[in-house]
Amino acid sequence: MERHSLPDDGATDSTRGRRPRRRNVLIATALVLSLAAGTGIAAASGLLSFAAGCTGSAVRIDLAASPDIAPAVRAVADDARRNDVTSDGRCVDVRVDARENYEIADDLATGTSAPDYELWLPDSDVWVERAQDVGDDIALTPAGNAATTPVTLAVTPSAGTALGWPEKTYTWAELTASAAGQDAVRLGAADPARSATGLLAFSSVVASTRKAEPDSDTQIAATAEALAGRVSASDAQVVRSLARGTADSARGNEAVFLTEQAAFTHNSAAGPADLQLFYPTDAAPVLNYPLNLVNEPELTTRESRAAMRFISLLNEQGAQRTLAEHGFRTAHSIVPGGLVRAAGGRAPQPYALTKAAPPTTEMVGEALGMWTVTVQDARLTVVVDTSDAMAGPVPGRGGESRMDVTKASMLQTLARFTPQDEVGLWDFAADLDGSRDYRKLADTAPLGERAKDGATHRESLSDAVSALATVPAGSAAATGLYDTTLAAFKEAQSSYVSGKCNAVVILTGGPDTDGAARTALMAELRKLADPRRPVPLIAIAVGPEADRAQMDEVARITGGAGYEVSDPADIQSVMIEAIMSVGTER
Repeated sequence: MERHSLPDDGATDSTRGRRPRRRNVLIATALVLSLAAGTGIAAASGLLSFAAGCTGSAVRIDLAASPDIAPAVRAVADDARRNDVTSDGRCVDVRVDARENYEIADDLATGTSAPDYELWLPDSDVWVERAQDVGDDIALTPAGNAATTPVTLAVTPSAGTALGWPEKTYTWAELTASAAGQDAVRLGAADPARSATGLLAFSSVVASTRKAEPDSDTQIAATAEALAGRVSASDAQVVRSLARGTADSARGNEAVFLTEQAAFTHNSAAGPADLQLFYPTDAAPVLNYPLNLVNEPELTTRESRAAMRFISLLNEQGAQRTLAEHGFRTAHSIVPGGLVRAAGGRAPQPYALTKAAPPTTEMVGEALGMWTVTVQDARLTVVVDTSDAMAGPVPGRGGESRMDVTKASMLQTLARFTPQDEVGLWDFAADLDGSRDYRKLADTAPLGERAKDGATHRESLSDAVSALATVPAGSAAATGLYDTTLAAFKEAQSSYVSGKCNAVVILTGGPDTDGAARTALMAELRKLADPRRPVPLIAIAVGPEADRAQMDEVARITGGAGYEVSDPADIQSVMIEAIMSVGTER
């Protein structure tokens, strides 16, 4: 990436081409000093230089920031250039580029291209975790937090009146039920798969609903379906989805999940139809804007120290004031009343309730999985073991074999899918079809699709499941599990359908002793796995002979997981649970 000096300096940083590796301890120590104890201690220690005036070429740092905080951080960077803020006597030239959080996370996870920035400032740790889910090619060094803002429910004035704002308070479950119920206000959200605001809000709804009513999955699914009908692609678009007058009063959203900062920005520019905020009584999750150095070991010493200088600058009084002017909460312990009022908050809404525990990673992952399954149609290739391992009897089932019980459970599962869901069927055993270990019994197609004879794909697929039968052992001790898994994964990935929950479900009754094939499979999956076109493997070990641990290791490469059932009758519940958890691994 080309580098430029400041306009009045014709030279570029001559050290740019050399990227000496240094110990992460140095930068970690300096960050702790500058962030925890203040810039004065760091300066006294000699780690940072605040000398007035610039000598030599400026040190340029590129920072990719969440679109909502980018303007504030850019203003801080512009002030730093005007005021000749320096690091080791060289001016610090930070260039801020607004980038979508989910796009950056996916780019870092895939590692398909080298990052063109040294600092990353997403709006939530959600994206940092997603970026690190696949591989570890990109090193992210945490460097503190720039600001915070709570996630709330923003409503138009008419909806606020209907919901009793500001006198009436709600939990997340009560608020969502009131907003999403029949004849209630129209509730919208940014896509939880692309928005931390949407994801954390939906996670809070799930947790709150389950606390109030443990057996509440049906209610949660209904909420997700209601939101799906009014989902926006981004945080910016969700604000534009709000009804603003009589012309769009019948179709625009009247309530949306929104951050306090986004409501502040909207209200600061809006006319009389300012948004009003509800802060749920069971606490609002918080966007925490984590700063991260990207591939810190590859930065030059000057770049690392310049990045540290800018990070420390963000914690200084002037920068904190700039962030507050843009509607963010800063490190101050007291929440400014003016900020809350401008954003649309009023007492008795519990806007100062900031110490509640945030949703856990598991809770957020489960919510994303539930969202994915509820709002997206499934596209599954189901692969069934028909080797001798499936012929054994199931204890307590009156002599029924694993295959018999597996088929019955699969037919029950099939009945739960919608006509829009796509399901295909393969079977496998060693040397099942000549030298090949697998057969495709039914294409992966919509269950409601009709063939020329008038039969639906669901009917044809049910017939194919009913006809499954074990076959005698082949010439090899292996079952063909690994070769089949790779073939099914490749086909599912090549026929990937965007907007659907694509996955391969493997049902196996016994181990595959072909260790070389397993090693080759794992190596190939590492090359093929693509977070942009995710096809997680869901491996279900049926019975004690199947090796769940081995298949779990294989499946996790793709974002899937391995499961085990001692009774094939449990396949239905495990398969649904596995599909719901796909969002967690992705």
